[in-house]
Amino acid sequence: MPRPRPLTAERPTPDRSRPLAVAIDAAPLHGHRTGVGLATASLVRELERRDDVTTSPYLVSFRARPRPGERRLPLPAAAAMRAWASGDRPRVDRWLHGTDVVHGTNYVAPPSRLPTVISVYDCWFLAHPEQASSAVRRAGRVLRRAAARGARIHVSSHATARTAGELLGTDRVSVVHLGPPDPPAATHPAATRPTATGGPAGSAPFLLAVGTTERRKDVPALVRAFDRLAPRHPELRLVVAGAPGDHHDDVLRAVAESRVAERVHVLGAVDTATRDRLLSTATALVYPSLDEGFGFPILEAQQAGTPVVARPSGSIPEVGGDGVALAADGTLDALVEAIVTVVDDDDRRAELIRAGQANVGRFSWERTADELVGVYRLACEEAG
Repeated sequence: MPRPRPLTAERPTPDRSRPLAVAIDAAPLHGHRTGVGLATASLVRELERRDDVTTSPYLVSFRARPRPGERRLPLPAAAAMRAWASGDRPRVDRWLHGTDVVHGTNYVAPPSRLPTVISVYDCWFLAHPEQASSAVRRAGRVLRRAAARGARIHVSSHATARTAGELLGTDRVSVVHLGPPDPPAATHPAATRPTATGGPAGSAPFLLAVGTTERRKDVPALVRAFDRLAPRHPELRLVVAGAPGDHHDDVLRAVAESRVAERVHVLGAVDTATRDRLLSTATALVYPSLDEGFGFPILEAQQAGTPVVARPSGSIPEVGGDGVALAADGTLDALVEAIVTVVDDDDRRAELIRAGQANVGRFSWERTADELVGVYRLACEEAG
């Protein structure tokens, strides 16, 4: 059962006749751009188009160089996180004058008397703390303390909402779907893509995995699945594109143990142009994730006209819709079967491509911003 919320001091609800002032964590916009960074950048861009909100990006980092308009809070990030994991000091209110609500865009927000919204994308590290680094576990403690103080939790899927409410012990959870990723710079018609039985001159058919090689993405399972189906499709390759994460050594070990290791290509992080080309020329995107808060690569593949195969984990069925071939029970056997069906059946591939491209139209950053502004105002009312 959710814990009772602590009483807070009376504060006036922001005047709706003036724009709502939102202090928003800009840290995800710096460094390697992950899905959280993509979500934050797209949200900030959409909020800045509105006349009912003003945004004030802040940074808790001495490493990142603030961009124009960003304010750096005078707190060393590591020391601040250690303090916030066990207490509510230092508060940041003194540096956020004129702010109505604070939005922590990446799982945490600093202690404050201001109304607070925190975006939580997946709950893997909360459910499996033993698999997380010490820094991530510390962030989890900061998040739990914020939830106990009454922060409103924003999640991007109903699947995550149920889990977040249980693990954080709160009923202050709001579902707001994210918008679509920016479409690839170029796409290739499905008829010209390589398939498992051949393709255009100079091309080779390949399955694609995209994303940081972290544990919940379970890329080693995909390598093992490929090892099983590869003998039936001697031209097929597997390409893994994404920054090395906490499961990268296990990915490399799985490749080394594969009977077809020479047909598995682990590229590491790739630039946007390479990523777009891979997404638009792959035979299929395979997404074996064990948990997902939203799943931008699924929508990216659908935008590019590429079929998607995935486990039915977390938000994937909710976000991918009919444009995803789901591995029925999530087992390795089911994953192999789903991949084989998509690779071998041209009609099924075409069906997934049509459904995927239609599915992307369900998502809009304008709608995301509309609904999040509603969450901001709800947080203000709850704090009042």
